[in-house]
Amino acid sequence: MTAVTDPATVSECLRVGAGFSQGDLNWIAEQFVTLDSRLAAFHADSTELEVSVKDRAARGQKVTLECWIAGRQKIVTTSTEEDLHAALNDVRDDLRRKLNDSKTKQEPRHNRHLREHAEPETDGELVE
Repeated sequence: MTAVTDPATVSECLRVGAGFSQGDLNWIAEQFVTLDSRLAAFHADSTELEVSVKDRAARGQKVTLECWIAGRQKIVTTSTEEDLHAALNDVRDDLRRKLNDSKTKQEPRHNRHLREHAEPETDGELVE
């Protein structure tokens, strides 16, 4: 596996959308910093994250986190948690799960097959 020369990080790739201001960016990035290890497999210049909230601080607020990575389908996670911090943690954790699932789907099939069948096949004959 080759290392990415300019790995993506939350601080480089995150932007705020509707419902958040630029002043919110730092504390949101701090909550999302655990995504850095997952994003490091992708190039910073081909990775984007956007977080937005609809009806902030009202009942029924909806937080959305979108992730674009070149060569992959867009990933969207949402949360309707009433507490903003809980909603941000919810979308962060859901994105991490979806990135893991996406990586698994991108792996070459033959590699997965080799991992699952580590035992060599024998045809039952003994050599003396």
